[in-house]
Amino acid sequence: MSPKIQVFKSILVLVFFLSFQYTKAQSDPSGEKRVTGTIAIKNATITTAPGKTIQNGTILIKNGLIEAVGTNITIPKEAQVISADSLFIYPGFIDGASTAGVGKAPEPEKPSDYNPANPPDDIAGITPWRNVIDIYDNKNNQINDWRKSGFTIAQLIPEGGMMPGKTAIVLFGNPSSTNILSQNSALVVKFQAARGGGRIYPGTPLGIMAKFRDVYKNAELASRHGKLFASNNGLNRPEINKTYEAMYPVVDKNIPVLFEANDDIEIRRALSLQKENGFRLILSGVSSVEKVTNEIKAANAQVLLSMKLPDDKVTKAKMEELSEEMQARTKRVQEAYQSTLKQAAFLEAAGIPFGFTSMGAKSGDTFKNLRLMVENGLTENGALAALTINNANILGIQKFAGTLEKGKSANMVILTAPLLDEETQVKHVVADGFMFDYEIKEKKNGNGEKNGTNGAVAIDGFWEYTSDTPAGSSSGTLEIKKEGDSYKGTITYDNPAGGGQASSEMKNINLSGSNLTFSFDVAAGGMSLVVNVSGEVSGDQISGNLSLAEYGSFPMNATKKPKSF
Repeated sequence: MSPKIQVFKSILVLVFFLSFQYTKAQSDPSGEKRVTGTIAIKNATITTAPGKTIQNGTILIKNGLIEAVGTNITIPKEAQVISADSLFIYPGFIDGASTAGVGKAPEPEKPSDYNPANPPDDIAGITPWRNVIDIYDNKNNQINDWRKSGFTIAQLIPEGGMMPGKTAIVLFGNPSSTNILSQNSALVVKFQAARGGGRIYPGTPLGIMAKFRDVYKNAELASRHGKLFASNNGLNRPEINKTYEAMYPVVDKNIPVLFEANDDIEIRRALSLQKENGFRLILSGVSSVEKVTNEIKAANAQVLLSMKLPDDKVTKAKMEELSEEMQARTKRVQEAYQSTLKQAAFLEAAGIPFGFTSMGAKSGDTFKNLRLMVENGLTENGALAALTINNANILGIQKFAGTLEKGKSANMVILTAPLLDEETQVKHVVADGFMFDYEIKEKKNGNGEKNGTNGAVAIDGFWEYTSDTPAGSSSGTLEIKKEGDSYKGTITYDNPAGGGQASSEMKNINLSGSNLTFSFDVAAGGMSLVVNVSGEVSGDQISGNLSLAEYGSFPMNATKKPKSF
């Protein structure tokens, strides 16, 4: 067994629990039978769906699922209780099209008889058989960046030429699980030439449209031939073509085509192909729709709006310092910028239920860009819907995601303020039942002091803590001293080498309001492990979690003891 697991088991006395978890991680790669505890998050403002909010509510999570949501919830005795006073809970955000953690497929080798006017499919960027999961790294740092912005589920998009492959829908949960919800969920098509540009066919948008028609029609014929051959005699055996076979789910309308189309010209081209061939269509990455909303509605196409917004530097240009020609150009750019901010409002006003895609956007801009769209006409309910239930419907996962309801997967984002408040920060994210804690940046109060350092919450002193798991309970102590505006402390825990307890310095002790966070190192067997702690301080009680990145979080509760103890 891994030395890391041995050490962590010693720390938390989780011999049976972690041994069981480690075994299941290998024998059950689906991750469906993982073990979790029961968590009750109480006294929060809970928005279960756009326009539906519960004040002073409780949400109960058990085995990765939502057990109950409401104001009169009976909390089981074994539940870890998290006080969420002044916090706001929303359904976990869903990314309609993402490249987080997605790598590049290997370059195909050109054959000796290579002809750029008629290249093999893989050279031409036509690889519908490719599965994005084959080039996906679920431990990539990009995943944590987007999860930190509230995203818990994403549809992954392969990158490449005009038809780079099929998507997959994944959770941003514990990296020890595969986190795969669905594979081959949509076929990606782009107005993007293969590497080599116009030298390789199809190298232009019109060439891509012609090639798509050719591939689609040949796939229809191949599918029909295969079905006839299977049910009749006297027919020639059909040739196997992996490109056409990979198109069968699209031809049969079992999965949609996710067409990346940015402006109204590309949107019209994609709609034209859909009208000719009848496939299900998702328009992804759109940023200019006001001229084609009627056409989109007529085609019953679904829309993923880009969360990427243009740089606003041009809006701050000093016009009087520019030449007349430059003033005219700058004005056009400013008008285009303002138009981009209104695209979400255009879709909402047209009655088109759209979702968001992160393609090309920065995770740190999520809340800022949402506020900009709302300031330009999008309603708050419309913004939340585009992040949650609309994308759940577009991806076909609405039965277990998109809202906070009994029986749905525990995916939620917990904020320090309402969704569109300028001061809001992500404090916790629950993805697939696993809780992830994030540092809150301290805000200065009216006296110029940082909140949490003015004595409103007292953490200095001696504390006894317990860590509860399905395998039992372990204990230790915290001793915290205040030194000026900062803190120092020591934590004790079960010695990995045996023989009683060991101690470690508490590092990065931070008190923000009533939220306490710190970390400590455990050295054993030549390794150094970092354990992160996050908890809510309420009087002489701390309720929180100890977590090790690879193994998730475990509930911890502490009680303050008198100094004479």
